[in-house]
Amino acid sequence: QVQLVESGGGLVQAGGSLRLSCAASGFYIENYRMGWFRQAPGKEREFVVGIEWSSSYTHYGESVRGRVTMSRDNAKNLVDLQMNSLKPEDTAVYYCAALGGHGSIQRISAYDYWGRGTEVTVSS
Repeated sequence: QVQLVESGGGLVQAGGSLRLSCAASGFYIENYRMGWFRQAPGKEREFVVGIEWSSSYTHYGESVRGRVTMSRDNAKNLVDLQMNSLKPEDTAVYYCAALGGHGSIQRISAYDYWGRGTEVTVSS
């Protein structure tokens, strides 16, 4: 059974940091490009960051550029998202996703598998 399970969300003060993890099972992430998206209350889901198969390139959403780092450990079937200098506008549910083809890594519809999300709340 294919699963992506996010963890690491929680409540943090503005300016703080959080590290989210996404554990994959039922498939091997080494065959997939991986992404993180987020959805704030009342807003559409948006691209945060994505990483290519061999970590050769990372794509960043403009709202988080310079504040987040994404990494992948293919041996552990795991991806992480390190978020720093968090702002109240970063409050959202964060989703991990896997893309098996050559579609745009920023496009939601390109992804094959999704996790259920982990909630991040940044207080001011």
